Amino acid sequence: MAMTRVVVTGLGVVSPLGLEISGFWDALTAGRSGVGPITIIPTERLAIRIAGQIADFNPQAHFDSRQLGLLDRFSQFALVAARQAVAQSGLSFAGELGSRTATILGSGVGGLNTADESFQRLYGQNAQRVHPFTIPRLMINAAGSQVSMAFGLTGPAFAVASACASATHAIGLAFQMVRSGAVTAAVTGGTEACITVGTLKGWEALRVMSPDACRPFSRNRNGMVLGEGAAVLVLESLEHARARGAEILGEIAGVGMTADAGDITAPSVDGASRAILLAMQDAGLAPEDVDYVNAHGTGTAANDNTETRALHVAFGAHAPKLAISSSKSMFGHALGAAGALEAAVTVLAIRNGVAPPTINYQEPDPACDLDCVPNTARAMPIRAALSNSFAFGGLNAVLAFRRFGG
Repeated sequence: MAMTRVVVTGLGVVSPLGLEISGFWDALTAGRSGVGPITIIPTERLAIRIAGQIADFNPQAHFDSRQLGLLDRFSQFALVAARQAVAQSGLSFAGELGSRTATILGSGVGGLNTADESFQRLYGQNAQRVHPFTIPRLMINAAGSQVSMAFGLTGPAFAVASACASATHAIGLAFQMVRSGAVTAAVTGGTEACITVGTLKGWEALRVMSPDACRPFSRNRNGMVLGEGAAVLVLESLEHARARGAEILGEIAGVGMTADAGDITAPSVDGASRAILLAMQDAGLAPEDVDYVNAHGTGTAANDNTETRALHVAFGAHAPKLAISSSKSMFGHALGAAGALEAAVTVLAIRNGVAPPTINYQEPDPACDLDCVPNTARAMPIRAALSNSFAFGGLNAVLAFRRFGG
């Protein structure tokens, strides 16, 4: 029995590189950095004062005051990205399609701005009360629930929380549901708004943060940079998309998911390589069919070394021929939203025939001996590509995309 093919018909982003797809892609291909000094929160108590923040996001331009009372920043990002993706897809969810559409969004930490503000009031100002909608704003499923309500999506709706793999797991589950016929379409992706004082102090304590720039795969890299944002993809069965004459942006062909079952923070070559192999197997791709990999690429020594070794294991002799880039070098690590932003990058890379660069690359590292598309975007045909996410907790998820060829 032939599997249902699943295609992408809509993309939306809210990111440090732009608040919609065209600006986002222009910045990516120009190698422009969205990382800079933090201005959206006080930094007096912080040792790390840079991030991939979205300083030009104006909530009042997107929501009325009544809505804003119910929305943490991470839900605001998700709704704006979802509006873009649904508009591009041209889908109407009236009638049966609303009940045949899944809403699956990932987030690693949920409404942290609400939590931070509440704790400040309780412990810093000795307040006796917090905002009456504190719980509906901070719960991790808030963004997905708000998206389902905004579009009248009454099919399966839930959140996925698997740290930095959250969005990739969410998209992978949505893909599987469409492919199986459980639903006809899905609105899926991830969102995060994690630039708060409390969050940054927690990441500082791990001693994995760079004070100046994210330099994935470069020998002198010195850590990750936190980011924020959202990306949403509209997935639907190829049959449904064709029947309505939809523009098809790309095809999602496979997913691989594994657990290291080892260390809570240290990555595993075995877990990562198995997820890569499973994604290719699921998509029916041989190693030589893949031209590009959007790497997890956090800019930490352990992650970049491990990912390089995992790619060697999974791709063998083909590994040196891959173009590999880390988009986190440009917009930071958006935790639970990272995989969604990077999935959007991967779809655009295939569609436009351009591998975005890994910026801030200064010197080769023998431990990261693959082609990381240093500093300058590369025009090249991309038949198929992977998007990697490897999370704390030893949770790995990889998506396989391919150029849509009818």
